[in-house]
Amino acid sequence: MSLDADLRVDRRRLKRRLAFWRIAAVILGLAAVLFALNREEPILKPSHIARLTISGIIADSAERDGMIRDAAKDPSVKALIVHIDSPGGTVVGGESLYRDLRAFAAKKPVAVTMGEMATSAGYMAALGGDRIFARDGTITGSIGVILQTANVTGLLAKLGITTEALKSAPLKAVPSPLEPLSPEAREATMAVIRDVFDMFKGLVAERRALTPGEVEKLSDGRVFTGRQALKERLIDEIGGEPEALLWLGTAFGIDTNLPIEDLEGSKEALL
Repeated sequence: MSLDADLRVDRRRLKRRLAFWRIAAVILGLAAVLFALNREEPILKPSHIARLTISGIIADSAERDGMIRDAAKDPSVKALIVHIDSPGGTVVGGESLYRDLRAFAAKKPVAVTMGEMATSAGYMAALGGDRIFARDGTITGSIGVILQTANVTGLLAKLGITTEALKSAPLKAVPSPLEPLSPEAREATMAVIRDVFDMFKGLVAERRALTPGEVEKLSDGRVFTGRQALKERLIDEIGGEPEALLWLGTAFGIDTNLPIEDLEGSKEALL
């Protein structure tokens, strides 16, 4: 073979190699772009029903609020089942959870199931659901507000201890266990309690379609069994998660065979 022929063969081989590496570079570049896009926009999970479990004392929780908001925006979440087993908690804790559930319900259905107990702030939160389920023996209700304090001035006096508070005004930091409750302080504290109580009763009247008079009769702080609560229209149905799923299927056409996935978060976020 002549020298010119050898050169032509070498050139063809070189061109093939360059073409191969150019194609490989393009493929690698496309793979890198797709990887970056997937990191920013994760692949959607299969359709499912979300479950949120609320147990123990209910307090305000930014993490819990965020989980509910994220679930509302997630197209793979078709509905939310909230299981409440709580004796109550703070006013803001119950109110914030109620507001979050109503915001979720504006986009997707919310079913609430009650466990052993869902009272006070636990019942306030339950009002955020589109339908409330309870067992026959579930303890619920306790519609009311309580603020507790103590007066230890007598005990301190016996121990020879005196306290003194320098305040900008008489109603600052009252009630306090270190001073007797004055009539003015008692009235100011009761005004706060009455205002929160009116808010609670307003939620019950609105969400349960009860008249103010009907709510007033149910708002003396007493608790009810699930059977009693159904009779008083504080809940919608006796049952648990199976009945909640049946309702989601009947009322909204949601596939009741969809998997149920718990919303993820720290234990504290669910309290």
